[in-house]
Amino acid sequence: MLPTVLVNPVFFTAGCLLLGLALGSFLNVVVHRLPVMLQRQWDADKGDPKVAERYDLIFPSSHCPKCRRPIAWRHNIPVLGWCWLRGRCAHCQASISARYPILEIAAGLTAAAVAWRFGPGFAAVAGIGLSLTLLALTLIDIDHLLLPDAITLPGIWAGLLVNLGDTFTDLRSAVLGAIAGYLSLWLVYHLFKWLTGKEGMGYGDFKLLALIGAWLGWQSLPACILLASVIGSVYGIGVIILRGRDHQQPFPFGPFLAGAGWISLMWGTALREAYWQLVV
Repeated sequence: MLPTVLVNPVFFTAGCLLLGLALGSFLNVVVHRLPVMLQRQWDADKGDPKVAERYDLIFPSSHCPKCRRPIAWRHNIPVLGWCWLRGRCAHCQASISARYPILEIAAGLTAAAVAWRFGPGFAAVAGIGLSLTLLALTLIDIDHLLLPDAITLPGIWAGLLVNLGDTFTDLRSAVLGAIAGYLSLWLVYHLFKWLTGKEGMGYGDFKLLALIGAWLGWQSLPACILLASVIGSVYGIGVIILRGRDHQQPFPFGPFLAGAGWISLMWGTALREAYWQLVV
């Protein structure tokens, strides 16, 4: 007989909230370190001798970037550790960004929302995995205009494996979704480049949409593309008008695709119906 926490929706949601908080702490590590790891790898490939020392998601252990002192385990407790320290290093009193607990809270609430939406079972666990993946990609793209292959490519395969059992869609739709997701933005990219001589987006966006298609099926893609494009356009125009940003300066499109993908995960049927009512 399964424990109550695994079958009771309230307990299951609460458990996923705590799990999301813990995974949010790990996401902070991924978001911060993975781009650095990639840059170091690129430098090493060019023969830079300064990147010989080990640096990955595990080593070195969490430490203050200013005084380099290790962070005690009790100070690494999601959200509570930051509050305990009042946002400052225990040794040198250097400020610790509020972004860390904010990401942990966002991950926890996202996991809880997915758990409540799908209820106890594999779909909720898989949905939480997809949601946190999209969250990590969003923040990395905002910080670095980068959607790492180290996340997107395994994410595509994970979506296909999850749908072997028709978790979110059937396998045929998942495979077609991965192909259509990549090719649709690839065609837009080359058409835009042919017309303007400029690059409108990066290849990481193609892979991100392929990931969404692999998880949610090709049927989700038209509404996702439209929603991401509309919100992204509104954001871009708003930033240009309100902040005087150069319209030639690139901004990340990945967060809008990721957001549209998460909305499709949570309310895919309603989103698809709204899309077809709009276009037909």
